[in-house]
Amino acid sequence: MTSIDKVVVGSEEWSALPQLGIPAIKVRVDSGAKTSALHAVNITPFKKDGESWVSFEVHPLQNNGKTAVHCEAKVIDKRTVKSSSGKSEKRYVIKSVISMAEATWDVELTLTNRDSMGYRMLLGRQAMSGKLLVDPEVSFNLGELSSNVIDQFYKTHERNSTGLKIALLASNPNLYSNRRIIEAAQQHGHDIEFLNIKDCYIKLDGEKPEMHYRGGRVLNHFDAVIPRIRPSMTFYGTALTRHFEALGVYTLNTANAITQSRDKLHSLQLLINSGLPIPTTGFANSPLDTESLIEMVGGAPLIVKLLEGTQGKGVVLAETKKAAESLINAFKSLKANILVQQFIKESNGKDIRIFVVNGKVVESIMRTAAPGEFRANIHMGGTASKVKITAEEKKIAIQAAKTLGLKVAGVDIIRGSNGPLLLEVNSSPGLEGIEGVSDKDIAGSLIDAVEKGVKKKKAK
Repeated sequence: MTSIDKVVVGSEEWSALPQLGIPAIKVRVDSGAKTSALHAVNITPFKKDGESWVSFEVHPLQNNGKTAVHCEAKVIDKRTVKSSSGKSEKRYVIKSVISMAEATWDVELTLTNRDSMGYRMLLGRQAMSGKLLVDPEVSFNLGELSSNVIDQFYKTHERNSTGLKIALLASNPNLYSNRRIIEAAQQHGHDIEFLNIKDCYIKLDGEKPEMHYRGGRVLNHFDAVIPRIRPSMTFYGTALTRHFEALGVYTLNTANAITQSRDKLHSLQLLINSGLPIPTTGFANSPLDTESLIEMVGGAPLIVKLLEGTQGKGVVLAETKKAAESLINAFKSLKANILVQQFIKESNGKDIRIFVVNGKVVESIMRTAAPGEFRANIHMGGTASKVKITAEEKKIAIQAAKTLGLKVAGVDIIRGSNGPLLLEVNSSPGLEGIEGVSDKDIAGSLIDAVEKGVKKKKAK
Protein backbone atom coordinates (compact mmCIF):
# COMPACT_ATOMS: atom_id res chain seq x y z
CA MET A 1 0.00 0.00 0.00
CA THR A 2 1.44 3.38 -1.01
CA SER A 3 1.26 6.46 1.20
CA ILE A 4 -1.56 7.70 -1.04
CA ASP A 5 -3.62 4.60 -0.16
CA LYS A 6 -3.07 4.88 3.57
CA VAL A 7 -5.81 6.21 5.83
CA VAL A 8 -4.94 9.51 7.51
CA VAL A 9 -5.97 9.45 11.17
CA GLY A 10 -5.74 11.88 14.04
CA SER A 11 -4.40 11.31 17.56
CA GLU A 12 -7.76 9.84 18.56
CA GLU A 13 -10.37 8.09 16.43
CA TRP A 14 -13.47 5.93 16.68
CA SER A 15 -13.03 2.36 15.53
CA ALA A 16 -14.86 -0.98 15.77
CA LEU A 17 -13.85 -4.53 16.73
CA PRO A 18 -16.63 -6.49 14.99
CA GLN A 19 -15.33 -9.97 15.89
CA LEU A 20 -15.53 -9.05 19.57
CA GLY A 21 -18.99 -7.51 19.26
CA ILE A 22 -17.70 -3.97 19.89
CA PRO A 23 -19.30 -1.59 17.36
CA ALA A 24 -17.58 1.56 18.62
CA ILE A 25 -14.59 2.27 20.82
CA LYS A 26 -12.52 5.43 21.10
CA VAL A 27 -8.89 4.69 20.24
CA ARG A 28 -5.75 6.56 21.25
CA VAL A 29 -3.50 6.46 18.17
CA ASP A 30 0.05 6.35 19.52
CA SER A 31 2.99 5.74 17.20
CA GLY A 32 5.26 5.93 20.23
CA ALA A 33 3.83 2.66 21.54
CA LYS A 34 4.90 -0.58 19.86
CA THR A 35 1.96 -2.81 20.80
CA SER A 36 -1.80 -2.23 20.94
CA ALA A 37 -3.87 -2.71 24.09
CA LEU A 38 -7.56 -3.20 24.85
CA HIS A 39 -9.21 -2.47 28.18
CA ALA A 40 -10.38 -5.76 29.66
CA VAL A 41 -11.52 -6.93 33.11
CA ASN A 42 -12.55 -10.30 34.56
CA ILE A 43 -10.02 -11.98 32.26
CA THR A 44 -10.44 -15.76 32.53
CA PRO A 45 -8.50 -18.37 30.53
CA PHE A 46 -10.25 -21.55 29.35
CA LYS A 47 -9.84 -24.40 26.86
CA LYS A 48 -11.86 -24.69 23.66
CA ASP A 49 -11.27 -27.65 21.32
CA GLY A 50 -7.96 -28.20 23.08
CA GLU A 51 -6.77 -24.63 22.42
CA SER A 52 -6.16 -21.75 24.81
CA TRP A 53 -8.92 -19.15 24.84
CA VAL A 54 -9.75 -16.28 27.13
CA SER A 55 -13.05 -14.70 28.16
CA PHE A 56 -13.16 -11.11 29.33
CA GLU A 57 -15.37 -8.09 29.75
CA VAL A 58 -14.89 -4.76 27.98
CA HIS A 59 -16.32 -1.45 29.14
CA PRO A 60 -15.95 0.28 25.76
CA LEU A 61 -17.05 3.77 26.78
CA GLN A 62 -14.91 6.07 28.90
CA ASN A 63 -16.27 6.93 32.35
CA ASN A 64 -19.07 4.41 31.94
CA GLY A 65 -19.12 1.28 34.05
CA LYS A 66 -22.72 0.37 33.18
CA THR A 67 -22.01 -0.61 29.59
CA ALA A 68 -20.28 -3.98 29.37
CA VAL A 69 -19.57 -6.32 26.44
CA HIS A 70 -18.69 -9.95 27.13
CA CYS A 71 -16.01 -11.22 24.75
CA GLU A 72 -14.16 -14.45 23.97
CA ALA A 73 -11.06 -14.86 21.83
CA LYS A 74 -8.32 -17.35 21.06
CA VAL A 75 -5.03 -16.66 22.84
CA ILE A 76 -2.15 -16.32 20.37
CA ASP A 77 0.54 -15.40 22.90
CA LYS A 78 1.26 -14.35 26.46
CA ARG A 79 3.97 -11.74 26.72
CA THR A 80 5.48 -9.19 29.09
CA VAL A 81 4.62 -5.61 28.17
CA LYS A 82 6.01 -2.45 29.78
CA SER A 83 3.41 0.30 30.17
CA SER A 84 4.00 4.04 29.79
CA SER A 85 4.46 4.25 33.58
CA GLY A 86 7.36 1.80 33.33
CA LYS A 87 5.48 -1.09 34.92
CA SER A 88 5.99 -4.55 33.37
CA GLU A 89 2.99 -6.84 33.15
CA LYS A 90 2.32 -10.31 31.73
CA ARG A 91 -0.62 -10.02 29.30
CA TYR A 92 -2.70 -12.30 27.11
CA VAL A 93 -2.49 -11.45 23.41
CA ILE A 94 -5.40 -11.98 21.02
CA LYS A 95 -6.01 -11.23 17.34
CA SER A 96 -9.05 -9.34 16.12
CA VAL A 97 -10.34 -7.47 13.10
CA ILE A 98 -10.36 -3.69 13.46
CA SER A 99 -12.40 -1.31 11.30
CA MET A 100 -11.63 2.38 10.84
CA ALA A 101 -13.62 4.26 8.20
CA GLU A 102 -13.64 1.94 5.16
CA ALA A 103 -10.42 0.12 6.13
CA THR A 104 -10.46 -3.28 7.84
CA TRP A 105 -7.48 -5.41 8.90
CA ASP A 106 -6.21 -7.80 11.60
CA VAL A 107 -4.46 -6.49 14.71
CA GLU A 108 -2.87 -8.06 17.75
CA LEU A 109 -4.22 -6.75 21.05
CA THR A 110 -2.86 -7.22 24.56
CA LEU A 111 -5.54 -7.39 27.26
CA THR A 112 -5.11 -5.20 30.33
CA ASN A 113 -7.09 -3.13 32.79
CA ARG A 114 -6.85 0.45 31.48
CA ASP A 115 -9.08 2.05 34.14
CA SER A 116 -6.31 4.47 35.04
CA MET A 117 -5.81 5.48 31.39
CA GLY A 118 -7.83 7.97 29.37
CA TYR A 119 -8.73 5.62 26.51
CA ARG A 120 -10.23 2.14 26.39
CA MET A 121 -7.92 1.15 23.55
CA LEU A 122 -4.41 2.05 22.46
CA LEU A 123 -3.37 1.53 18.83
CA GLY A 124 0.40 1.07 18.56
CA ARG A 125 2.69 1.36 15.54
CA GLN A 126 2.76 -2.40 14.80
CA ALA A 127 -0.97 -2.29 14.08
CA MET A 128 -0.63 0.86 11.96
CA SER A 129 2.22 -0.30 9.75
CA GLY A 130 1.28 -0.08 6.09
CA LYS A 131 -2.26 1.01 6.92
CA LEU A 132 -2.31 4.44 8.55
CA LEU A 133 -0.70 7.86 8.47
CA VAL A 134 -0.98 9.87 11.68
CA ASP A 135 -1.60 13.60 11.87
CA PRO A 136 -1.02 14.26 15.62
CA GLU A 137 -2.53 17.77 15.42
CA VAL A 138 -5.96 16.40 14.45
CA SER A 139 -8.63 14.56 16.44
CA PHE A 140 -11.34 12.40 14.84
CA ASN A 141 -10.19 12.95 11.27
CA LEU A 142 -12.48 10.06 10.28
CA GLY A 143 -15.50 11.65 11.94
CA GLU A 144 -17.15 11.86 15.35
CA LEU A 145 -19.98 9.66 16.63
CA SER A 146 -23.00 11.31 18.19
CA SER A 147 -24.24 10.24 21.63
CA ASN A 148 -27.46 9.00 19.98
CA VAL A 149 -25.52 6.66 17.69
CA ILE A 150 -23.46 5.36 20.61
CA ASP A 151 -26.62 4.81 22.67
CA GLN A 152 -28.11 2.82 19.80
CA PHE A 153 -24.97 0.68 19.58
CA TYR A 154 -24.92 -0.19 23.25
CA LYS A 155 -28.50 0.00 24.52
CA THR A 156 -28.65 -3.81 24.85
CA HIS A 157 -25.35 -3.90 26.76
CA GLU A 158 -26.37 -1.67 29.67
CA ARG A 159 -26.52 -3.40 33.03
CA ASN A 160 -29.60 -2.90 35.12
CA SER A 161 -28.60 -1.56 38.52
CA THR A 162 -29.74 -4.04 41.15
CA GLY A 163 -27.45 -3.00 43.97
CA LEU A 164 -27.10 -0.11 46.37
CA LYS A 165 -28.07 3.53 46.01
CA ILE A 166 -24.81 5.40 46.60
CA ALA A 167 -24.08 9.14 46.72
CA LEU A 168 -20.63 10.55 45.96
CA LEU A 169 -20.44 13.79 47.95
CA ALA A 170 -17.73 15.94 46.36
CA SER A 171 -17.06 19.15 44.42
CA ASN A 172 -15.76 18.19 40.97
CA PRO A 173 -17.36 15.35 38.96
CA ASN A 174 -14.53 15.49 36.41
CA LEU A 175 -11.77 14.79 38.92
CA TYR A 176 -10.03 11.49 38.11
CA SER A 177 -10.73 9.98 41.54
CA ASN A 178 -14.42 10.84 41.39
CA ARG A 179 -14.83 9.48 37.85
CA ARG A 180 -13.15 6.22 38.86
CA ILE A 181 -15.35 5.78 41.93
CA ILE A 182 -18.49 6.33 39.85
CA GLU A 183 -17.27 3.87 37.25
CA ALA A 184 -16.33 1.25 39.85
CA ALA A 185 -19.73 1.53 41.54
CA GLN A 186 -21.47 1.03 38.20
CA GLN A 187 -19.30 -1.99 37.45
CA HIS A 188 -20.40 -3.47 40.77
CA GLY A 189 -24.03 -3.05 39.69
CA HIS A 190 -24.89 -0.09 41.93
CA ASP A 191 -26.71 3.16 41.26
CA ILE A 192 -24.42 6.07 42.08
CA GLU A 193 -25.19 9.79 41.94
CA PHE A 194 -22.74 12.67 42.15
CA LEU A 195 -23.85 15.26 44.71
CA ASN A 196 -22.13 18.62 44.55
CA ILE A 197 -21.47 19.76 48.12
CA LYS A 198 -22.45 23.36 47.42
CA ASP A 199 -25.85 22.26 46.05
CA CYS A 200 -26.87 20.35 49.19
CA TYR A 201 -28.70 21.95 52.11
CA ILE A 202 -30.09 20.72 55.40
CA LYS A 203 -33.46 20.81 57.11
CA LEU A 204 -33.03 20.56 60.89
CA ASP A 205 -36.27 19.35 62.42
CA GLY A 206 -36.85 17.30 65.55
CA GLU A 207 -39.58 15.25 63.89
CA LYS A 208 -38.54 15.11 60.26
CA PRO A 209 -34.94 16.12 59.46
CA GLU A 210 -34.12 16.13 55.75
CA MET A 211 -31.30 16.58 53.25
CA HIS A 212 -32.26 18.68 50.23
CA TYR A 213 -30.61 19.14 46.84
CA ARG A 214 -30.89 21.86 44.23
CA GLY A 215 -34.43 22.28 42.98
CA GLY A 216 -35.81 21.27 46.37
CA ARG A 217 -35.37 17.51 45.87
CA VAL A 218 -35.33 15.56 49.12
CA LEU A 219 -32.44 13.07 49.31
CA ASN A 220 -34.00 10.21 51.23
CA HIS A 221 -33.17 7.14 49.16
CA PHE A 222 -29.44 6.53 49.63
CA ASP A 223 -27.97 3.45 51.28
CA ALA A 224 -24.49 4.95 51.47
CA VAL A 225 -22.50 8.16 51.00
CA ILE A 226 -18.87 8.39 49.93
CA PRO A 227 -17.62 11.80 51.15
CA ARG A 228 -14.65 13.25 49.27
CA ILE A 229 -14.42 16.74 50.66
CA ARG A 230 -11.87 19.28 49.49
CA PRO A 231 -10.09 21.18 52.30
CA SER A 232 -11.81 24.49 51.54
CA MET A 233 -15.20 22.78 52.01
CA THR A 234 -14.33 20.84 55.17
CA PHE A 235 -16.71 22.66 57.52
CA TYR A 236 -19.74 22.51 55.23
CA GLY A 237 -18.93 19.09 53.79
CA THR A 238 -18.56 17.47 57.20
CA ALA A 239 -21.82 19.12 58.32
CA LEU A 240 -23.57 17.42 55.40
CA THR A 241 -21.84 14.11 56.14
CA ARG A 242 -22.89 14.34 59.80
CA HIS A 243 -26.49 14.96 58.73
CA PHE A 244 -26.47 11.91 56.43
CA GLU A 245 -25.20 9.89 59.41
CA ALA A 246 -28.07 11.21 61.56
CA LEU A 247 -30.51 10.12 58.85
CA GLY A 248 -29.17 6.56 59.15
CA VAL A 249 -27.14 6.57 55.91
CA TYR A 250 -23.84 4.66 55.96
CA THR A 251 -20.88 6.97 55.32
CA LEU A 252 -17.56 5.53 54.17
CA ASN A 253 -15.65 8.04 56.35
CA THR A 254 -17.52 9.71 59.20
CA ALA A 255 -17.68 13.47 59.68
CA ASN A 256 -15.74 13.20 62.93
CA ALA A 257 -12.93 11.17 61.34
CA ILE A 258 -12.62 13.63 58.44
CA THR A 259 -12.57 16.63 60.80
CA GLN A 260 -9.84 15.04 62.96
CA SER A 261 -7.68 14.23 59.94
CA ARG A 262 -7.98 17.78 58.53
CA ASP A 263 -6.75 19.41 61.74
CA LYS A 264 -3.01 18.77 61.39
CA LEU A 265 -2.22 19.66 65.00
CA HIS A 266 -5.05 17.65 66.52
CA SER A 267 -4.33 14.65 64.29
CA LEU A 268 -0.64 14.67 65.27
CA GLN A 269 -1.62 14.81 68.95
CA LEU A 270 -3.92 11.82 68.50
CA LEU A 271 -1.26 9.91 66.56
CA ILE A 272 1.51 10.39 69.13
CA ASN A 273 -0.94 9.47 71.90
CA SER A 274 -1.30 6.13 70.06
CA GLY A 275 2.47 5.69 70.21
CA LEU A 276 3.06 6.40 66.52
CA PRO A 277 6.40 7.96 65.45
CA ILE A 278 6.37 11.42 63.85
CA PRO A 279 9.12 13.95 63.01
CA THR A 280 9.75 16.29 65.95
CA THR A 281 7.16 19.05 65.58
CA GLY A 282 6.64 22.43 67.24
CA PHE A 283 3.62 24.71 67.53
CA ALA A 284 3.62 28.20 69.05
CA ASN A 285 1.84 31.51 68.84
CA SER A 286 4.19 34.22 70.05
CA PRO A 287 6.93 35.58 67.76
CA LEU A 288 9.14 35.86 70.87
CA ASP A 289 9.38 32.06 70.91
CA THR A 290 10.72 31.76 67.37
CA GLU A 291 14.32 30.94 68.26
CA SER A 292 13.31 28.35 70.85
CA LEU A 293 10.84 26.86 68.40
CA ILE A 294 13.58 26.39 65.80
CA GLU A 295 15.92 24.75 68.32
CA MET A 296 13.10 22.49 69.53
CA VAL A 297 12.96 20.69 66.16
CA GLY A 298 16.74 20.39 65.75
CA GLY A 299 17.45 23.67 64.01
CA ALA A 300 17.58 24.49 60.30
CA PRO A 301 16.91 23.17 57.76
CA LEU A 302 13.31 22.69 58.88
CA ILE A 303 9.79 22.50 57.45
CA VAL A 304 7.11 25.12 58.06
CA LYS A 305 3.52 24.00 57.45
CA LEU A 306 0.26 25.90 57.37
CA LEU A 307 -2.31 23.98 59.43
CA GLU A 308 -4.88 24.41 56.66
CA GLY A 309 -2.58 23.38 53.77
CA THR A 310 -3.01 20.24 51.67
CA GLN A 311 -1.38 18.39 48.74
CA GLY A 312 1.92 20.10 49.45
CA LYS A 313 0.47 23.62 49.43
CA GLY A 314 1.46 25.77 52.39
CA VAL A 315 4.58 23.66 53.05
CA VAL A 316 7.92 25.49 52.89
CA LEU A 317 11.51 24.39 53.48
CA ALA A 318 13.64 26.90 55.44
CA GLU A 319 17.25 25.99 54.75
CA THR A 320 18.92 28.35 57.23
CA LYS A 321 18.11 29.65 60.71
CA LYS A 322 17.71 33.19 59.38
CA ALA A 323 15.30 32.02 56.68
CA ALA A 324 13.35 30.02 59.27
CA GLU A 325 13.03 33.02 61.59
CA SER A 326 11.84 35.28 58.75
CA LEU A 327 9.37 32.71 57.51
CA ILE A 328 7.90 31.88 60.92
CA ASN A 329 7.54 35.54 61.88
CA ALA A 330 5.97 36.37 58.51
CA PHE A 331 3.34 33.66 58.96
CA LYS A 332 2.67 34.80 62.53
CA SER A 333 2.24 38.42 61.45
CA LEU A 334 -0.55 37.15 59.18
CA LYS A 335 -2.08 35.36 62.18
CA ALA A 336 -1.69 32.05 60.37
CA ASN A 337 -1.50 28.86 62.41
CA ILE A 338 1.68 26.96 61.58
CA LEU A 339 3.62 23.87 62.50
CA VAL A 340 7.40 23.77 62.51
CA GLN A 341 8.76 20.31 61.79
CA GLN A 342 12.09 18.50 61.73
CA PHE A 343 13.50 18.09 58.20
CA ILE A 344 14.43 14.47 57.51
CA LYS A 345 17.29 14.95 55.06
CA GLU A 346 17.98 11.23 54.58
CA SER A 347 14.53 10.73 53.00
CA ASN A 348 16.07 12.27 49.84
CA GLY A 349 12.82 13.84 48.65
CA LYS A 350 10.92 10.56 48.86
CA ASP A 351 7.90 9.45 50.82
CA ILE A 352 5.58 6.46 50.83
CA ARG A 353 1.82 6.73 50.32
CA ILE A 354 0.06 3.72 51.87
CA PHE A 355 -3.58 3.24 50.92
CA VAL A 356 -5.60 1.72 53.76
CA VAL A 357 -9.17 0.46 53.33
CA ASN A 358 -11.14 -1.14 56.18
CA GLY A 359 -8.06 -1.74 58.27
CA LYS A 360 -6.05 -3.37 55.48
CA VAL A 361 -3.27 -2.08 53.24
CA VAL A 362 -4.46 -2.39 49.62
CA GLU A 363 -1.48 -0.74 47.91
CA SER A 364 1.61 1.35 48.57
CA ILE A 365 3.71 3.59 46.31
CA MET A 366 6.96 5.49 46.59
CA ARG A 367 6.68 9.14 45.58
CA THR A 368 9.83 10.95 44.47
CA ALA A 369 10.12 14.75 44.33
CA ALA A 370 10.81 16.56 41.08
CA PRO A 371 14.36 17.93 40.64
CA GLY A 372 14.85 20.98 42.85
CA GLU A 373 11.81 20.12 44.99
CA PHE A 374 11.84 18.65 48.50
CA ARG A 375 8.18 17.56 48.46
CA ALA A 376 7.37 14.19 46.94
CA ASN A 377 4.22 15.37 45.20
CA ILE A 378 3.04 14.06 41.82
CA HIS A 379 0.94 17.21 41.35
CA MET A 380 4.20 19.19 41.36
CA GLY A 381 6.13 17.10 38.83
CA GLY A 382 7.06 14.21 41.12
CA THR A 383 6.98 10.58 40.08
CA ALA A 384 5.50 7.43 41.62
CA SER A 385 6.38 3.75 41.61
CA LYS A 386 5.25 0.66 43.47
CA VAL A 387 7.16 -0.13 46.65
CA LYS A 388 7.31 -3.04 49.06
CA ILE A 389 6.73 -1.76 52.58
CA THR A 390 8.07 -3.27 55.78
CA ALA A 391 5.95 -4.94 58.46
CA GLU A 392 6.57 -1.91 60.70
CA GLU A 393 5.40 0.55 58.01
CA LYS A 394 2.29 -1.54 57.42
CA LYS A 395 1.54 -1.58 61.15
CA ILE A 396 2.00 2.21 61.41
CA ALA A 397 -0.34 2.87 58.46
CA ILE A 398 -3.10 0.62 59.79
CA GLN A 399 -2.81 2.05 63.31
CA ALA A 400 -2.83 5.63 61.98
CA ALA A 401 -6.08 5.09 60.06
CA LYS A 402 -7.62 3.36 63.07
CA THR A 403 -6.54 6.13 65.46
CA LEU A 404 -8.32 8.77 63.38
CA GLY A 405 -11.34 6.54 62.78
CA LEU A 406 -10.86 6.47 58.99
CA LYS A 407 -12.12 3.49 56.99
CA VAL A 408 -10.33 4.90 53.92
CA ALA A 409 -7.03 6.72 54.34
CA GLY A 410 -3.89 7.68 52.49
CA VAL A 411 -1.09 7.43 55.04
CA ASP A 412 2.16 9.24 54.25
CA ILE A 413 5.41 7.89 55.74
CA ILE A 414 9.06 8.79 55.28
CA ARG A 415 12.04 6.57 55.97
CA GLY A 416 14.39 8.20 58.51
CA SER A 417 17.74 6.95 59.74
CA ASN A 418 16.07 5.62 62.91
CA GLY A 419 13.08 4.06 61.17
CA PRO A 420 9.81 5.12 59.53
CA LEU A 421 8.13 8.38 60.55
CA LEU A 422 4.48 9.27 60.02
CA LEU A 423 3.92 12.55 58.17
CA GLU A 424 0.20 12.86 57.56
CA VAL A 425 -3.07 10.97 57.14
CA ASN A 426 -5.36 11.98 54.26
CA SER A 427 -9.10 11.26 54.50
CA SER A 428 -9.73 11.79 50.76
CA PRO A 429 -6.66 10.23 49.13
CA GLY A 430 -6.37 10.67 45.37
CA LEU A 431 -6.51 7.60 43.13
CA GLU A 432 -4.73 8.81 40.01
CA GLY A 433 -1.14 8.42 41.22
CA ILE A 434 -1.66 5.06 42.88
CA GLU A 435 -3.80 3.53 40.12
CA GLY A 436 -1.34 4.79 37.54
CA VAL A 437 1.38 2.45 38.80
CA SER A 438 -0.70 -0.32 40.38
CA ASP A 439 -2.29 -3.37 38.81
CA LYS A 440 -5.05 -3.23 41.44
CA ASP A 441 -8.54 -1.76 41.17
CA ILE A 442 -8.22 0.77 43.99
CA ALA A 443 -11.58 2.43 43.25
CA GLY A 444 -13.17 -1.02 43.35
CA SER A 445 -11.74 -1.59 46.84
CA LEU A 446 -13.64 1.50 48.04
CA ILE A 447 -16.88 0.09 46.66
CA ASP A 448 -16.12 -3.25 48.33
CA ALA A 449 -15.77 -1.35 51.61
CA VAL A 450 -19.13 0.38 51.06
CA GLU A 451 -20.82 -2.96 50.39
CA LYS A 452 -19.41 -4.48 53.58
CA GLY A 453 -20.27 -1.39 55.61
CA VAL A 454 -23.90 -1.27 54.46
CA LYS A 455 -24.29 -5.01 55.03
CA LYS A 456 -22.90 -4.71 58.55
CA LYS A 457 -25.13 -1.70 59.30
CA LYS A 458 -28.26 -3.51 58.09
CA ALA A 459 -27.38 -6.57 60.17
CA LYS A 460 -27.46 -4.55 63.41
